[in-house]
Amino acid sequence: MSKLVWDKTGERFYETGVDHGVLYPLAKTGEYEAGVAWNGLSSVSENPSGAEANDIYADNIKYLSLMSAEDFGLTIEAYTYPDEWAECDGSAAPVSGISVGQQTRKGFGFSYRTKVGNDVDSDLGYKLHLIYNCKASPSDRAYNTINDSPEAISFSWTVTTTPVETGVADLKPSAQITLDSAKLKKDGKGAQLTALEDILYGKDASGDDAAVDPRLPSIKEVIDLFKTEDTPDTDTPGITIDETATVAVDGEANITVLTVVPVGTAITWTSADETVATVSNGTVKGVSAGTAVITASIEVDGNPYRDTCTVTVTGGEG
Repeated sequence: MSKLVWDKTGERFYETGVDHGVLYPLAKTGEYEAGVAWNGLSSVSENPSGAEANDIYADNIKYLSLMSAEDFGLTIEAYTYPDEWAECDGSAAPVSGISVGQQTRKGFGFSYRTKVGNDVDSDLGYKLHLIYNCKASPSDRAYNTINDSPEAISFSWTVTTTPVETGVADLKPSAQITLDSAKLKKDGKGAQLTALEDILYGKDASGDDAAVDPRLPSIKEVIDLFKTEDTPDTDTPGITIDETATVAVDGEANITVLTVVPVGTAITWTSADETVATVSNGTVKGVSAGTAVITASIEVDGNPYRDTCTVTVTGGEG
């Protein structure tokens, strides 16, 4: 390892700005509705809290230190907001043009971008911030007379979150995920980043492809998307799936299909030991403790192609 060097040219990074705000209202079904653009964002402050040390003493000494649960909140400031925000802010519109406050507040998801630069390039990239399971608290509004120094009214909301399951092993529930475009593109994940933005911001119809409504993907969907490799510039048939998976007895788990060429080819799923695990359409169900090899197969022009996943079933009697 070479000697440490501080403040090298090109390594003086900074983060600034806020743009590309999107609101994703949360329906009563628990699914996020189609996203809407949030114009006029002036500030988004992330307010993590908790994770405080609680010291435990025994035997006349500090025995250990327990950390409290961590919480995550936001403060959103803007000069305007989309119509869909009204329900999230506790308002109802019984008649178009009439707003009644102090109503039940609707949950929502939220995404926005911040710019990343350094001493060489002020537009190095951006960070995508995805926030889940949010609720907004009432806020103050100050209406002032127009004078010789008029200012537009700035709205502000305090936002709390409740963590959601990540669906990823070794990751605890969370309410936020951040993606760095510069690092992802450097690692060859530019195509996946474009695909994610097509999900977040929607996509216009093009050729035979239908238009896609903007939506907020789950944390697992985001992570799985970036686990895949960039689509190779080849038409060689084949299929790849997760290498390993874990499921409890009587539980279920989904095996992710990472690539399949040609796209849309029918996949046949089989289990090498159905006394341990069964599989149907990529969903594995644990039968008894042990391991089983799951095979995903396709056939192209009469030739078979396959990949396998080793599934570990936990619990029950081995």
